[in-house]
Amino acid sequence: MAKSPEEEHPRKAFGWAARDTSGVLSPFKFSRRATGDKDVTYRVLYCGICHSDLHMLKNDWGNTAYPLVPGHEIVGVVTEVGSKVENFKVGDKVGVGCMVGACHSCNNCANNLENYCPKSILTYGFKYHDGTITYGGYSDIMVADEHFVIRIPDNLPLDACAPLLCSGITVYSPMKFYGLDKPGMQVGVVGLGGLGHVAVKFAKAMGAKVTVISTSPKKKKEALESLGADSFLVSSDQDEMQAAQGKLDGIIDTVSAMHPLVPLIGLLKLNGKLVLVGAPEKPLELPVFPLIMGRKTVAGSLIGGIKETQEMIDFAAKHNITSDIEVIPMDYVNTAMQRLQKADVKYRFVIDIGNTLKSNS
Repeated sequence: MAKSPEEEHPRKAFGWAARDTSGVLSPFKFSRRATGDKDVTYRVLYCGICHSDLHMLKNDWGNTAYPLVPGHEIVGVVTEVGSKVENFKVGDKVGVGCMVGACHSCNNCANNLENYCPKSILTYGFKYHDGTITYGGYSDIMVADEHFVIRIPDNLPLDACAPLLCSGITVYSPMKFYGLDKPGMQVGVVGLGGLGHVAVKFAKAMGAKVTVISTSPKKKKEALESLGADSFLVSSDQDEMQAAQGKLDGIIDTVSAMHPLVPLIGLLKLNGKLVLVGAPEKPLELPVFPLIMGRKTVAGSLIGGIKETQEMIDFAAKHNITSDIEVIPMDYVNTAMQRLQKADVKYRFVIDIGNTLKSNS
């Protein structure tokens, strides 16, 4: 089949990519497809750095395709729309999160759960419908099917809302699905990092009483005074943990490192739910007895569908929820990755693509 004129004239793009498992990023020229009938093209202004970017750069999960342009917290301003685009126009503030494609024909897609589509296409490092490998947001322009584009409300700052496209929906979706979004619920948040600090903000906005559970006593003041949590537990303090037994309706566990689950399960009420959204590289130990004694649930959750992601962003705008960020220039990205490896960020790096990505770097 002959290619259309659009397919024959891809758009020049520029970003930073890793070429091998060293994970070191450097300037990279590549092509984006021209704007298709249902595509939205936008100038990237900011892109958040997710911990999964670090894993993908180093091929920690064994599925990285190089060269890799990371980034799935990508916000900017629309510069062009296809002839069949219905919901966006030039000048709109938009974003793309973790997905850019799905089959649109399975039951999950039919129920607005594209994130669980067996053929979902991630924003970078995955094969797209046309056979090309997707490139992420550490780049100057983005082209995406309008179905996967999120409208950013005007009152949300683009830099501080970018991480919500991953971290925000990652914690919002399980709170909604597992019924932890009702006023007065007792909700625990394990880990006070990029995911955890946003989880506290969403849970508080939903009317929950929030308990932060952390290995670091140093984070107590931040949790209680800055983020508005109601209580704080040091997970290694057996007296504190014992005193809080059976108090929580649910827990959002954001930790990606190895950690014991049994002490967390003990904090749950009857029918309580421990929801894992972090992704430790090795299996966690899960004894059954603590579960059956309290009819408790250990569950997982993976981001959210596009409809729910838009709902999350609108909720964030209504309640003035943003991520706490450190804005960095593009050429600082390798240092940022080193700091992220050591959890030396409060709480999310965001790259100022619009002002610092230079095509002659």
